[in-house]
Amino acid sequence: MNSRLCNGRPAATGLSRRALLSRMGGGFGAVALADLLLQDRSATAGLATPGALPALHHPPRAKRVISLFQSGGPSQLETFDYKPLLNEMWGQALPDSVRQGQRLTGMSANQAALPLAGSVFPFQQHGESGIWMSDLLPHTAQQADRLCVIRSMHTEAINHDPAITFLQTGQQIAGRPSMGAWLSYGLGSDNANLPAFVVLITRNKGDQPLYSRLWGAGFLPSEYQGVQFRSGASPVLFLNNPPGVSRESRRDLLDGLNALHGLEGAATGDPEVEARIAQYEMAFRMQASVPEATDVTGEPEHILELYGPDAQKAGTFAANCLLARRLAERGVKFIQLYHQGWDQHGGLPGGISTQCRETDQPAAALLKDLDQRGLLDETLVLWGGEFGRTNYSQGKLEKNNYGRDHHPRCFSMWLAGGGVKGGVTHGETCPFGYNVVSDGVSVHDLHATVLHLLGIDHERLTFKFQGLNAKLTGVEPSRVLHELLA
Repeated sequence: MNSRLCNGRPAATGLSRRALLSRMGGGFGAVALADLLLQDRSATAGLATPGALPALHHPPRAKRVISLFQSGGPSQLETFDYKPLLNEMWGQALPDSVRQGQRLTGMSANQAALPLAGSVFPFQQHGESGIWMSDLLPHTAQQADRLCVIRSMHTEAINHDPAITFLQTGQQIAGRPSMGAWLSYGLGSDNANLPAFVVLITRNKGDQPLYSRLWGAGFLPSEYQGVQFRSGASPVLFLNNPPGVSRESRRDLLDGLNALHGLEGAATGDPEVEARIAQYEMAFRMQASVPEATDVTGEPEHILELYGPDAQKAGTFAANCLLARRLAERGVKFIQLYHQGWDQHGGLPGGISTQCRETDQPAAALLKDLDQRGLLDETLVLWGGEFGRTNYSQGKLEKNNYGRDHHPRCFSMWLAGGGVKGGVTHGETCPFGYNVVSDGVSVHDLHATVLHLLGIDHERLTFKFQGLNAKLTGVEPSRVLHELLA
């Protein structure tokens, strides 16, 4: 007699009729899922994968974002915010009427004096728009009429970690989804063979640490986190098959594993099981797509020269800018570049000269390259750091040497392409370069504007978390900067 039958009925299993039917239905679904997973996946090559949004909220101006994040806080006073008054008042104390009792970091709060320091680098106006820029940025200056320079950015954080976390995730406290994860979640991917969100970090820069949580998915499903590409023979860790394992045997292994995951997902309803399946499948496809996307040996000589002498040195900012363009034309939605080393508390003239020499030509080349390929109008490019620098010298002020402390009250960023106006400056700081006096832009305003350019209403891209409809721009008021839009 069948041990699972008793008087012609199922033996007691502890399951209700509804639970039993649910599991049976889930089992049939798992069988169907397993059958699909066993099919040849070549038919999905290059196809888009949908995001959580059933439709965009309005027509988009951009299809993708490239963020050139200058970690450490570039000095706006040596780059984009020309303040000749600081040179005229060189060495004089910061007036109390300018500081207005605002907090300082512990690194300069106990100085006997806060001596004003102007930039030792000349500024000039560039392009038909006449945008002021430092001589440290000759290549970027040639792109002046493509840039929308925001001089009135401000942030809530005064130290690196919370400030970087805030700009990357919309919150100062770690654990929230990054901007790239939000976009990956909402928009999906234009190429199923590459991640929607890729991270590139300039190698051997040190300085302020960068954590993987800065490109993490937070409380979103883990499949939306950024994938870091590294320099060297293996751009993605643990992607290549070990010796003796063929692509065919890897496919067989994944088919069996995915079938088991399908059964588990049907039994538990855990969305992370589906995320795990998606990540395994993405990794398998990336084994073929990543080597092709990261191989720049076929780039013509004039393109390599455009990006500068470091373009063929893997892991440099120049090489990463070139790679960002290759990823953009292959449908990657969000490409995040990090370049560290901008934290110049001392020795600023020498330090910032090195930083600009490493980044100026590649960033300008990226704009030119995107434009000549017809991609700039649909690609939003961002440049900037987590905060600015003080108008006074931290430590001893010398004629040709000084440092600047952290300054969250005002700093500069630029945007280009992707539906923003070119050849404009937005916002104004006081003559001392210490406070915003008009058209201030918060971090959440920037995030709202980026989402808007991609066709998303920042109030409506949400995810239920701890009983709340969480979103990138948080709960505080933020606005789209319509005056910057072309």
